Amino acid sequence: MNGLQRTVLWALGLLERYRYIKFGIVGASGTVVNLAVLHFGHEFLFNEIESGYNKPYFSLVLAIALATLNNFTWNRLWTWSDRVKTLEAGEVQPVSLRLLGMEFGQYVTASAFGSGMQYVLTLLLSGSMDYRLANIIAILAASVSNFLANDRWTFKRHRD
Repeated sequence: MNGLQRTVLWALGLLERYRYIKFGIVGASGTVVNLAVLHFGHEFLFNEIESGYNKPYFSLVLAIALATLNNFTWNRLWTWSDRVKTLEAGEVQPVSLRLLGMEFGQYVTASAFGSGMQYVLTLLLSGSMDYRLANIIAILAASVSNFLANDRWTFKRHRD
């Protein structure tokens, strides 16, 4: 095994051991979704409505909603996959829509504080800087509370 292979295996091991790193990677994908939707919404979709305010009110709501859906999906499938019950007696069980709906509801509720913080901070900061940069700062500020709330409630460790 060469040095590059050892480094890659070491990095993959870190990802598996440190849930917050996985959460950060998923969050980065959510940030891309958020920024793309925010830009598209503010510059094109809601341009006529938001140009008078010079702030991305409606675009930001849509961006947060779609990024939340993206993050829930990837966090469920990867970050907290070890805590999601999909195996029973060695067989993969179909995902119940009721369970999925409950988990999504918990995820949204757990993330509500962070989403609210992101919304308010983005609007406040966008008065003195580009709205996209303001949004990135707000996302970073909200990420810690989102991780803790979802780790301890939505995807809490189940005792056997």
